[in-house]
Amino acid sequence: MEFINGDFFMKGLDTGDPSAVTTWQELVEKIGQIGFLPFFSGEIEGFSVEEMTCSANWWSGDADSDPWEWREIIAADHRVAYGKFFDKKAGFISLEWLPYFANFRRDGYDFDARWDDGMANRREKKIMDFYISEDKRGDTVYSHELILSTELKHMAGFGNGGEKNFPGILTGLQMQTYLVISQFQRRESKGGSEYGMPVSVMLTPEAIWGREAVTSAYGESVRTSWERISNRIKDFYPHAKEKDIIKLIGKV
Repeated sequence: MEFINGDFFMKGLDTGDPSAVTTWQELVEKIGQIGFLPFFSGEIEGFSVEEMTCSANWWSGDADSDPWEWREIIAADHRVAYGKFFDKKAGFISLEWLPYFANFRRDGYDFDARWDDGMANRREKKIMDFYISEDKRGDTVYSHELILSTELKHMAGFGNGGEKNFPGILTGLQMQTYLVISQFQRRESKGGSEYGMPVSVMLTPEAIWGREAVTSAYGESVRTSWERISNRIKDFYPHAKEKDIIKLIGKV
């Protein structure tokens, strides 16, 4: 997406292009083929949902054809992970590749271990306390409670004279794969009526897919996981420059 003279322009395909992804199911299949996919265009040409879909279909509100609507469907479907995973921007990761991202981004640390070793900050802990806890045996429990991000902000003590930079902290936790966007929900009035735009609902990936699946790559080095991800991009986009790959996925 480009911002030119005060307007946004999509970098998508022309209507009727036979190569275009036209349904959310096709998009899930494409994510599975590549392994992961940013939502909007970046420095690596062609590597985004935006560039694989028809520009005219965006922002229509039609769930059958609008990729902006698909993100809500796919997030709730749980066949792939959705969140801010790429240069602090949204994208998808297949369940096959999620363990490699988790190993690389977490440096092999579960969040509670990161906190115990002094590698997580207090604001991160205040958010993650709503998603992980310990049972009587000392085992980690991953919460399945659905909390709108707008509610989480106040529950965790952000805003109105409290902690600062809630969006930044939440994005950072997604970049580290400690949280993913599980679904979107609209807020409810006191009378029970829904209103406003859909709001993201976070969960740990462990709560959705299980710790064993999410952490299955912890046994390999962080560099090995990073190289897997980097080489995967090169396999599909051989024109990608090293600096652009690092900007997108981070460096080891």
